[in-house]
Amino acid sequence: MAKKKILIVEDDKDIARLIQYNMDKAGYACAIAVTGEAALTALAAASVDLVMLDVMLPGIDGLEVCRAIKRDPDLKRIPVMMLTAKGEEVDRIVGLELGVDDYIVKPFSPRELVLRVKAVLRRHSAGAEAGDVLAAKDLLLDKERHRVTVKGREVKLTAMEFKLLTLLMERRGRVQDREKLLTDVWGIDAEIYTRTVDTHVRRLRSKLSVAGGLIETVIGAGYRFRQDDDED
Repeated sequence: MAKKKILIVEDDKDIARLIQYNMDKAGYACAIAVTGEAALTALAAASVDLVMLDVMLPGIDGLEVCRAIKRDPDLKRIPVMMLTAKGEEVDRIVGLELGVDDYIVKPFSPRELVLRVKAVLRRHSAGAEAGDVLAAKDLLLDKERHRVTVKGREVKLTAMEFKLLTLLMERRGRVQDREKLLTDVWGIDAEIYTRTVDTHVRRLRSKLSVAGGLIETVIGAGYRFRQDDDED
């Protein structure tokens, strides 16, 4: 089986080499880019299975690189892990809003880093292997084309809104608490960020319009996507 390819975007060469050493030991194939510009060039030249991205980069910073990846139809499905020394909540929230799959603050444990990489790739692989099209009443979600329609009209969702809706639809009828959604959608488990879930659900419902009611609030528990045979 071919090795999964990881692009490490880190301007500190010692940290980049440390990450590469541990990823190589774990069985991954790695390439290193030391600037945002070099990262985008590398992504255009070769296929990559995961991008490990530092925020503080010379020139184009990591957040701008992430925006470029998520805007590109050929790149937006690549999972992104943000690796940075910045631990403030605002930086983390911005990363999550952009569609970052996991967020790791330096200094980090190499063993934890490897485990987090495996978890992100496993979640991404599971999503790719699941059914490509999900449907419920007037709502249609096409995972392969990254497209959502309500009554035939396309709905523009952010990467995280799309990921959240996909998970809820795949688990329809089952209550998902906020902590579980943070872990499965955002890859974090800090209780302080549970309001992030509420904000995304509120925006998602608004964008889905008449189909927004398919996402139910279960008071004291979390959220649930209605079964197809539930009463209106």
